[in-house]
Amino acid sequence: MDIPRIFNITESAHRIHNPFTPEKFASLGAALRLETGARVLDLGSGSGEMLCTWARDYGIIGTGIDMSPLFTEQAKRRAEELGVADQVKFIHGDAAGYVSDEKVDVAACVGATWIGGGVAGTIELLARSLCTGGIILIGEPYWRQLPPTEEVAKGCLVGSIADYLPLPELLAFFGHLGYDVVEMVLADQDGWDRYEAAKWLTMRRWLEANPEDELAKEIRAQLTSEPERYVKYTREYLGWGVFALMKR
Repeated sequence: MDIPRIFNITESAHRIHNPFTPEKFASLGAALRLETGARVLDLGSGSGEMLCTWARDYGIIGTGIDMSPLFTEQAKRRAEELGVADQVKFIHGDAAGYVSDEKVDVAACVGATWIGGGVAGTIELLARSLCTGGIILIGEPYWRQLPPTEEVAKGCLVGSIADYLPLPELLAFFGHLGYDVVEMVLADQDGWDRYEAAKWLTMRRWLEANPEDELAKEIRAQLTSEPERYVKYTREYLGWGVFALMKR
């Protein structure tokens, strides 16, 4: 069980696999008013930065599930590095359908809502692990500005304009599902830069070390095209945020 190899290559040096920065995760933890001993479940936990830093800074107890063996091992090493290995555990597994044996105070899916077939299904999945009065966290893209054409949407690596909503409509959608939006922290363009541009040096170094690899041509093509594509499309049109929800 693993994610496509290309992501393990291009994001191998990332601690955060989305457009958030460490400062944004710190802001989110503070905004949630996390208390010592609060239990947090993170489906699609990546390299574990959110859980590890919240364990260090706020004293939470966390469990993360991720399909990537590489990212899971990185998360375990990060927990050891920050001295929180006794507070957080990371499981290599399929987060789709995962329900915690013990109810949690915060159930999160920060940027992997495909595990539930979309936002609505992922919220439904997370709710199954949540204690009464708990908070669901959803990390999701939205349109900063609507693409003028479907071609521009595809330039953002999105299937169609309809795949995402503008921010007001996204917040309204959470309401239609029966949830109050009680907090949000939004990524900014610097966060997007740190997520996307950091891949380019990783790809270049990987190409230098693996010129004969079967993915070398694909990585070379991506490195050649990605900087221009990113600044022309994703950076201008696509937003990203984490939204805190409570059942009405």
